[in-house]
Amino acid sequence: MSFRCLTPEFSISPQISVADVNAAASQGFRTILCARPDGEGAGQTPSSEIEQAARCRGLEFVAIPVRSGALPDEDAVAAMRAALQQMPGPVLGYCQSGNRAARLWALAQAGSLSKDAILTAGKAAGMDLSVLGDRLTVASHPSLPSMGKASSRRFNVIIAGGGAAGLSTAASILKRRPGVSVAIVEPSATHYYQPGWTLVGGGVFKPEQTCRSEEKLIPAGATWVRQSVAAFHPDKREVLLDDDAVLSYDILIVATGLSLDWTGIAGLPETLGRNGVTSNYLYDLAPYTWKLVQDLSHGTALFTQPPMPIKCAGAPQKAMYLSCDAWRRRGVLKDISVEFDTTTPALFGVAAFVPALMTYIERYGIDLHLRSKLVAVDGPQRVATFERVTENGTTQVQRSFDMLHVVPPQVAPEVVRTSPLAGADGFVTVDPATLRHTAFTDVFALGDVAGTSNAKTAAAIRKQAPVVAVNALAALDGKAPTAIYDGYGACPLTVERGRIVLAEFAYGGRLEPTLPLWLLRGTEPTRLAWFLKERVMPPLYWNGMLRGHELLVAPRKAPGA
Repeated sequence: MSFRCLTPEFSISPQISVADVNAAASQGFRTILCARPDGEGAGQTPSSEIEQAARCRGLEFVAIPVRSGALPDEDAVAAMRAALQQMPGPVLGYCQSGNRAARLWALAQAGSLSKDAILTAGKAAGMDLSVLGDRLTVASHPSLPSMGKASSRRFNVIIAGGGAAGLSTAASILKRRPGVSVAIVEPSATHYYQPGWTLVGGGVFKPEQTCRSEEKLIPAGATWVRQSVAAFHPDKREVLLDDDAVLSYDILIVATGLSLDWTGIAGLPETLGRNGVTSNYLYDLAPYTWKLVQDLSHGTALFTQPPMPIKCAGAPQKAMYLSCDAWRRRGVLKDISVEFDTTTPALFGVAAFVPALMTYIERYGIDLHLRSKLVAVDGPQRVATFERVTENGTTQVQRSFDMLHVVPPQVAPEVVRTSPLAGADGFVTVDPATLRHTAFTDVFALGDVAGTSNAKTAAAIRKQAPVVAVNALAALDGKAPTAIYDGYGACPLTVERGRIVLAEFAYGGRLEPTLPLWLLRGTEPTRLAWFLKERVMPPLYWNGMLRGHELLVAPRKAPGA
């Protein structure tokens, strides 16, 4: 489908499909805007599916529906102005014909562009906007406040990324030194508690329990720059933003997270969220996982794990165990063939926790395939293709399914992979103890984007954030790093509703329990670990970790510090 350009930053289209979303992403669009209410016509792709496809490709999505035959009202126009200011461009707007999307754009520009300029842009795109009449000649409207515009272009500390790593580090820095100027560069308006998505997929949490306003989580004293990073220039101590603005820094902290490479599995993007294909790695799909679990009473359920590194290496198994436990409770597990295909050579990377997990593999009758990689999905036919490494070499196996839970391959974001900060694997090259860049002494990284061998979990960030805060402030003062990170990570492996194997370990697979063994033995499934995961950790995440409160995580000092 061809898209019609009104301006370099806004184009329109008739009703789009999931395939058109992929085309839009390939053409460089950053946001999809829906101006059409759902259910208007037969064969219309629901906006939820368009949104899901957009987010799979890393695009933003916003819906401002306008009823067919009606002109946009003032509320819709105000929402359009806000979207155009806050969402990254270029933007692709669509409805049944493109007309309503064009009218929304035109009315949002009234007062900023002349009536003639608006009409000329519409005519060039094949749209007659004269029906809007005098609404195009209103007085100039004041610009909406933009949290993406920093009051200063230079900061002591710039943090690229406003997820768990970025927010907790910013809060930790400002608690230690309130006068430091800190900018958090983050385009998203919503912050997600991603560890909770597994419990959404298991029917324990509701999706809304896992998201909050990003604005309300920005630490007091920090500046939120609501943009994406377009490029890193560490030789000049500069960060280029998507709007071509340049921020300069004394210290840079990279906390962008990683990217989910849905296109790394042939046929997967086209069938996600339908044909029994789901993933707890997406906010919008975790509820679909639970729906599939509830609906399935017989057949075949496949669960997969891609090559490392991935965030939360236990999540692929947790999805499977919670599903099996739900089927067991309903008395239908015996009628469901469950298979776990993981590319790893062992069920879990730390051997001490494998026996407890194998007990549940056997209890649920799971067919375990190690060194088995999902390479293709045919959604309509419900067939998954795997490459399996055997003693005789690599073979390709096709498996039919009724339910397929997929964990996608995961890579460093492109802006990091293509930067001077990246190592051969694409992740930021840092010293594993101090988390300072190996070449640029004024750059640090933590969280999923750091090129360290620890488990990529929120628990790891909980220990990394104060280390980076202390060392970044030391670097700001021209001093050597004084805090060290020992590689701590944790995977609360939910093996049934009410029991968790709490895997805590550091670099080299060394066990590092937080609580005394007489209270909680992590190598065994316990109810206490479940209580901590379900009831204690969410409020500690929102009100503790992201606020810079560092209970039980005082950073260790480097030797000689």
